[in-house]
Amino acid sequence: MRIRLDLAYDGTHFRGWARQPGLRTVQGTLEEALARVLGGEARLVVAGRTDAGVHASGQVAHLDLDETQARRLLESHARPGAASDPVARLAARVRGVLGAYADLTVRTTTRATEGFDARFSAVWRRYEYRIADRATGYDPLERHRTTTVRADLDANQMDAAARSLTGLHDFAAYCKPREEATTIRTLLEFDWHRDGQGVLVANVKADAFCHSMVRALVGACVAVGEGRLDVDDAATIRDGLERVPDVKVLAARGLTLTEVGYPADDLLAARADQTRARRDLE
Repeated sequence: MRIRLDLAYDGTHFRGWARQPGLRTVQGTLEEALARVLGGEARLVVAGRTDAGVHASGQVAHLDLDETQARRLLESHARPGAASDPVARLAARVRGVLGAYADLTVRTTTRATEGFDARFSAVWRRYEYRIADRATGYDPLERHRTTTVRADLDANQMDAAARSLTGLHDFAAYCKPREEATTIRTLLEFDWHRDGQGVLVANVKADAFCHSMVRALVGACVAVGEGRLDVDDAATIRDGLERVPDVKVLAARGLTLTEVGYPADDLLAARADQTRARRDLE
């Protein structure tokens, strides 16, 4: 039985998603909670492996239950007061283990559609990045999810630079290199606006992201907003395929994974096969 989990977490005190010995991570914390509820080992597959300090409001993962775990889960249906759907009830049971006011929650658990793979079936991921500049001012209540830049940023110039970067390109100049990993991505959306409190918010959507790509793209736009780079420089740097000192990778605190997109149910398996084949080729 495959279970889909929809998650949210404050990444401030996590050392990223991936389980690491001796470190507190989202995967490690959640797998331990699932093991307490289901018994036995729990191993999650996630849509997007977030770095240390990065948050998520729309993360997706899946979990495959062995026969013993599936039987234990389904038998919980017979307990007095149990919800009518034991799979849906799993989310509440895990939340109970995590405790009140936890920095990680499971919003929902559902039986996965045939062919669903949280990682390989995904067709896009969406992030937002929040910046408070001098015009915004500092809000201590938002400090864990907003990066402060001590400058007056031109939102219109930043938006123009962002929009110039969309499309299918090699983003090596905006990625931390990983051996034998491709840096070719399709950047579907990238734009900036100020919200009701004046905070600069970036919307960034792509088929996938390389390591630190969003924070580097944001860094280029901040350089444009400060006047250190021209709008056209952002694309010129991208096409140069090499990292440059003018582009800083901004802090993780401002970054949140907000949404993961999947195709129609009848296309889930084909999408997963297609993505696996491409990764194997890479």
